[in-house]
Amino acid sequence: MTRISVKVDGTAYEDEVEPRLLLVHYLRDRLGLTGTPVGCDTTNCGACMVDLDGKSVKSCSVLAVQADGGEVTTIQGLASADGEWHPLQRAFHEQHALQCGFCTPGMIMAARDLLRENPDPTPEEVREGLEGNLCRCTGYMNIVRAVLAAAAEERRHRAPEPGAVAEHAEPSTAGSGAPV
Repeated sequence: MTRISVKVDGTAYEDEVEPRLLLVHYLRDRLGLTGTPVGCDTTNCGACMVDLDGKSVKSCSVLAVQADGGEVTTIQGLASADGEWHPLQRAFHEQHALQCGFCTPGMIMAARDLLRENPDPTPEEVREGLEGNLCRCTGYMNIVRAVLAAAAEERRHRAPEPGAVAEHAEPSTAGSGAPV
């Protein structure tokens, strides 16, 4: 047995694990985080995708001991503490980007990684970014639409409010009585 310390969805855990235990099985069986499905166990489908230290990984290809000292975010950790969905979760729902839902956690986690690197992707870049995540139900059209919709929402939230002063702009002195 090997002792690990890992933070999962904001909660710190210390556990004894077998060195051969896969991260996906640690998350599901030890921590009860069943939102991360076991898909193919061969890294082919991407359903088990999680973030490990800010990068998407297929948790069926990572040992739990490799996450020691790291931080894992699962699909269940994306929603805010008050239960508000992440923009990708909301977009997948609103754009009907799921049918059976089995691939959805992996698709959303891969899309999150894509949008961190490219906040304004083209449809082709979304398809490339989701390569390695298989869906047998949807035909991918609505998945691509959902990722693009989430990207647009995230850009709107990052944009300054209309009429807001830019950080580096000099304040206007017109009408203040100050010399111009």
